Amino acid sequence: MSGPLDGVRILDLTTVVMGPYATQILADFGADVIKVEPPEGDLMRHNAPMRSKGMGHIFMNANRNKRSVVLDLKRDTGRAACLAIAKDADVLVYNIRPQAMARLRLSYEEVREVNPRLIYVGAFGYSQRGPYAAKAAYDDLIQGAVGLPWLSKRAGAESPRYVPATIADRSVGLHIVNIVCAALYRREKSGGGQRVDVPMFESMLQTVMGEHMGGYTYEPQLADPGYARMLAKERRPYETKDGYVCVLVYNDKQWRAFFDLIGRPELLADPKFATQEARSRDFEGAYALVAAEMAKRSTNEWIAALETADIPVQRMNSLADIVNDPHLAAIGYFRSIEHPTEGRIRSMAIPSEWSESAPEYRRHAPHLGEHTREVLRQAGLDESTIEQMIAGGAAQAAA
Repeated sequence: MSGPLDGVRILDLTTVVMGPYATQILADFGADVIKVEPPEGDLMRHNAPMRSKGMGHIFMNANRNKRSVVLDLKRDTGRAACLAIAKDADVLVYNIRPQAMARLRLSYEEVREVNPRLIYVGAFGYSQRGPYAAKAAYDDLIQGAVGLPWLSKRAGAESPRYVPATIADRSVGLHIVNIVCAALYRREKSGGGQRVDVPMFESMLQTVMGEHMGGYTYEPQLADPGYARMLAKERRPYETKDGYVCVLVYNDKQWRAFFDLIGRPELLADPKFATQEARSRDFEGAYALVAAEMAKRSTNEWIAALETADIPVQRMNSLADIVNDPHLAAIGYFRSIEHPTEGRIRSMAIPSEWSESAPEYRRHAPHLGEHTREVLRQAGLDESTIEQMIAGGAAQAAA
């Protein structure tokens, strides 16, 4: 057995980042993920840098352990082939709007006719029960909808900024993984499949509003919304004499140690700093004090002093620092892999560590249509039908 989901087959109709990230995790866990792509391929195949056409870096890092099949789902034969694959699948995951799936005649009701045990998971922008149901959604738009750019401005940025990572796509991608695993467990108990919707807006709101509800938590409203610590302008990497350092002086023990470290133990008796509750009422003042002290020593001096005092501290890494990090080197997080066409590539490790059924890197990120013939044969299509589909453009196979 290779991975805890060995034996599970997933029909992956997702593109870009959110869905492929989720299905890669499921593939890492051992599932047989069949990625159905349109003739032009997943959009992320075409984002530079890349060594070969159609093998862009983002695609390479979100589609390992999968098999690629190219079908034109707008054609009857392409749709029929997709349903043939779905017949033996455990899970179908898609991340276009449900209205588009209905136009393709691949709605839950239609797919369920060929496989009533199928778990049909849709990940899209907004709940289908509200007025935003048909709106398109991408990471930037969902970041805006949940207030992340506004929060960045509120916390001191010169102008609203998106988080410089696909934080909504990847956060909601983890929701998809959780939901697929839970739904598979439920099916083991009930025997039947079901449809599950995973709206990005509502899912991402749990991440943001879980801490920023603030005074909105109470009725009537008790205080302003927002978690003051997260919004403090001095909650940032602190500038030292020669760089920056990330420090979090958090609990009473750590504040006591910090005041001793800077030679001001009397501050622990100051009503503004004496307790967690008092500090939580003026995070700006507390963090401003830390910022002023950080400027007095070098980064290395602070790291040594703070670690000795058992105060949480971390060097602020650049992307170059990360790929050369000694901890990551020690655990083999970045591995050099020989890809059959892309040459030597750097791959990130699966971040969970298992005593049994460990997930593993089994397949390279596939070329467009690399497994079309193989998968269609497994779905029961004969050689003549497969070749006719390829010749007619309903399917496509890698050369």
